[in-house]
Amino acid sequence: MQFKPGRELQEFNCLQKEMDSIYHKLALHAGLSDSAFHILYCIVAFGDGCLQKDICEMYNISKQTINSSIKNMESKGILTLARGKGRDMHLHLTAEGRQFTEQYITPVIDVENSIFSEMTAEESQTLLRLTKKYKDLFDRNIKERLL
Repeated sequence: MQFKPGRELQEFNCLQKEMDSIYHKLALHAGLSDSAFHILYCIVAFGDGCLQKDICEMYNISKQTINSSIKNMESKGILTLARGKGRDMHLHLTAEGRQFTEQYITPVIDVENSIFSEMTAEESQTLLRLTKKYKDLFDRNIKERLL
């Protein structure tokens, strides 16, 4: 038996892929891998010294991928690691890293914030509520039916 995605699912999947493509282009423009872009984005969003594990959880990226990107950016002088409690590793931007994020990451966050300011409060809340609902329903149904 062959199942075909419905029109709504196809459109939703297309939109997700288009959003992923935009972020991929931003990463390439900055000379970064997607994971390196996400790491720097998180450091700006969470604050200097954020935990490596928080980035893994926020973007659902494996520790191996994160470690590889961090080592690469460490060698380029963009960030440093500092040990925290137990196995916790804190990420810190170097002076060069702060300059880099101001050029490539902060403007992206500014654009994202401006998009929400162009929406009404009701539109923003509806977007967030429905996206969360889709995610929760998807998660529940996957667990019930497939896992």
